[in-house]
Amino acid sequence: MKILIVKLSAVGDVIHTLPSLAALRRRFPRAHISWVVEEAASDLLRNHPCLDELIISGRKRWIKELKEGKYSKVLKEAGRFISDLRSQRYDLVIDFHGLFKSAVLAWLSGASRRLGYDSMQELSGLFYTEKIPEDLSRHAVDRYLDFPRHLGADVKQPEFFLDISAPQHRHIDHLFEEFHLSGQENLVAINTVALWDTKLWDDEKFARLGDRISRELKAAVVFTGSDPAPMENILSRMTAPAFNFGGRTSLRELAHLYQRARLLITTDSGPMHLAAAVGTPVVALFGPTDPARTGPYGKGHRVLRKGLECSPCLRKSCKTRICMHNISVDEVFDAVKGVLESPAARRCIPLPDPDSP
Repeated sequence: MKILIVKLSAVGDVIHTLPSLAALRRRFPRAHISWVVEEAASDLLRNHPCLDELIISGRKRWIKELKEGKYSKVLKEAGRFISDLRSQRYDLVIDFHGLFKSAVLAWLSGASRRLGYDSMQELSGLFYTEKIPEDLSRHAVDRYLDFPRHLGADVKQPEFFLDISAPQHRHIDHLFEEFHLSGQENLVAINTVALWDTKLWDDEKFARLGDRISRELKAAVVFTGSDPAPMENILSRMTAPAFNFGGRTSLRELAHLYQRARLLITTDSGPMHLAAAVGTPVVALFGPTDPARTGPYGKGHRVLRKGLECSPCLRKSCKTRICMHNISVDEVFDAVKGVLESPAARRCIPLPDPDSP
């Protein structure tokens, strides 16, 4: 049997699908399982023991190149990609993404059995041969596990596996040596970035928070992100020492960095889910999104949100961003202190939703 998983992006969504991959492998131990994903999140799936094949889609790069007028190049690459996909002759395609772009890909695969949600987002359901209900009130991890359940899998403890091994350990060791952090056990990581502007917290508040954590909790404060520039702006406002790891890690290296941290303070973002997946406690700042659906998965995390009448609005732009602006430095610091002083603070085990079937 040949199975294709379609979950193209983003980092958090791919992490949310990992337990379903493990459940599918247990249900179909001899199946050939492939996963098609876009380039940005592909590092998370490299060397995964439940995967036989990782297929990387260049969709976003192709869109960019089309805008640059590289029509022939894109058509040739995309055509070859689809041809290679169809040549695999998949028996089953599961579209975890549930959007037009992913549903079309499932259809183009040529598989006779195409499984997706019945919610019909962007008319995606038109491309499936089989559909299951989607309960949007539940966390994404638990919703995705409905697919392996539908296929007869016995789903118990969700498993978040990432191949974090010697190369990732060595890289973080070298960074710790560079920043004179070797042997540091009281380390707090901070992720300030998010894909939506409406999810961002104020740089000045992050700076004040970092100062308090450094001085009052005697912790080494490490800022992470794909680009060092935003962190430099925050560090320039701080008076206590802090360290900028922005742009210095791959996703799996970042996961190992979070494993070494006592805590991650973060916006609603991919790094938030990465830390939760490796068992690191999270203090998450939420505004326009719903933590019940996409918050840090598992027990022991803290979510700060204001619960305004307009929230969750799921908007990517807002003139006031009042839901995030109203979260104070004192609130976040108190949450951080509470988590660090908790007896169970060292590891947070991802647990299933008790209301899940």
